[in-house]
Amino acid sequence: MSIDTYKLTSMEEPTDEVLSQLMREAAQDAQKANEQATQRYFEELRQAAAAI
Repeated sequence: MSIDTYKLTSMEEPTDEVLSQLMREAAQDAQKANEQATQRYFEELRQAAAAI
């Protein structure tokens, strides 16, 4: 089983290595989404301040 072939709906339990990789990728995705949301938030604040 590898990270590319593992499905969360699988009846097989993931190995510790696969689970660790899944968790690492999920954390990276969450961090990226957070950074994008933060950038959008501050851009909207700048636009609102400029409109005043």
